[in-house]
Amino acid sequence: MFSPDDTIVAIATPAGRGGIGVVRISGPASVTIAAILIERTSPLQPRVATFTRLKATKSATPPARAGDEVVVTFFPMPRSYTGQDVVEISAHGSPVVLHGIVRDAVAAGARLARAGEFTLRGFLNGKRDLIQSEAVADLIAASTPLQARVAFDQLDGTLTRRIAAIDEGLFDTIARLEASLDFPDEGYHFIEPREAQRQVRVTIDAIDALLADARRGRMIREGATVVIAGRPNVGKSSLFNRLVGVDRAIVNEAPGTTRDLVSERVDVGGVAVTLVDTAGARETVDAIESEGVDRAARAADIADLVLIVLDAREPMSVDDERLIDRTRGMRRLVIENKIDRVAPASSPRTEVTVRVSAATGQGLDELRNRIRGALTGDENLRESAAISNARHIGLLAAARDDLRRACEAAGEHTPEEFLLTDLQAARSKLDEIVGLRTSEDVLTHIFERFCIGK
Repeated sequence: MFSPDDTIVAIATPAGRGGIGVVRISGPASVTIAAILIERTSPLQPRVATFTRLKATKSATPPARAGDEVVVTFFPMPRSYTGQDVVEISAHGSPVVLHGIVRDAVAAGARLARAGEFTLRGFLNGKRDLIQSEAVADLIAASTPLQARVAFDQLDGTLTRRIAAIDEGLFDTIARLEASLDFPDEGYHFIEPREAQRQVRVTIDAIDALLADARRGRMIREGATVVIAGRPNVGKSSLFNRLVGVDRAIVNEAPGTTRDLVSERVDVGGVAVTLVDTAGARETVDAIESEGVDRAARAADIADLVLIVLDAREPMSVDDERLIDRTRGMRRLVIENKIDRVAPASSPRTEVTVRVSAATGQGLDELRNRIRGALTGDENLRESAAISNARHIGLLAAARDDLRRACEAAGEHTPEEFLLTDLQAARSKLDEIVGLRTSEDVLTHIFERFCIGK
């Protein structure tokens, strides 16, 4: 586990070259170490960006950073990201300069920060709870505006407040049951079994309301895999290129052009989708194409959504029907492509969900909405999901199971101490979500996924 008492340093900006790079120092000796690195002799003023220069490096010949201009900002405890004294040095974004600052800071008494250690210190010092800390990593990793919005909401405390409201009602029930146990001889009874059962049901309903949004939240946070399938020459690769926005897949009239999986990450209405183009589904004696067809089938089996593409100009073939039958139990959309080449009066087949033209773009907006709706269960996504993290979902589901047992026991007039066992178990899981009772191993697992410098 990380030690929260020493002074740590790391580059806080992405790897590579840039206009500006930031080195962050946090801990009790951060101001002292910063004074060793810069030429300024007067004390740094709190929360004031100070222009100065780095001292020349004595170990380098010639000095690598002699006179380099920097802006230094001091954030005194507790009003800083970590809750400790923090100094941030903004320098020119050269890896040579930034790594040199880190090296000199280590020589002056700091140690290299581990992944997520700055955010962990903020958590340990009460700057944010565990939900908000995890949201920091989600926000950094966000690749769509909707992912960023969900992370922002959780960082702002939206989920924390809903968990706190659930916990408050549960705590009241527990307190009244415990009070009844404290005065058994006096005959005091602070809550009737029927009322206890009613309060537990209210808590279960509140958890159910959160969990009802869980699938949509996870889909937004983690993204989805969407596989485009169909027989050769129905326009799968053309549709793939249209949805991606660039010509990633080879398009040719010759059947069997696509022989391997081609994938690209795209934003479909706020959902991060890994779109996969596959080999045409058909019987073939070509060994390489046959392997491509097998890979296409395996990809469809594990996809979150399968797009079955049909040719609007032609009747259903044996290969079409075989693919329709094989994917019948999967989440799928059946698409008629090439509608620009058929008579306007022609009607879609029964299985068809949406009609498009990959050549002209007709129907593509509707297809995107259908994909988003099939993945999230909500085509409009007017509200961002309150819960999206698998850890939170698992703990809430486990807490609900504890509460259901307590609710059943209350209806059977079970003694208070037996009810309390399940209620306290449920409350401990709520505490684990926000980090009040989280084990060291869980904290290590969570924060080691962060980037260095955050």
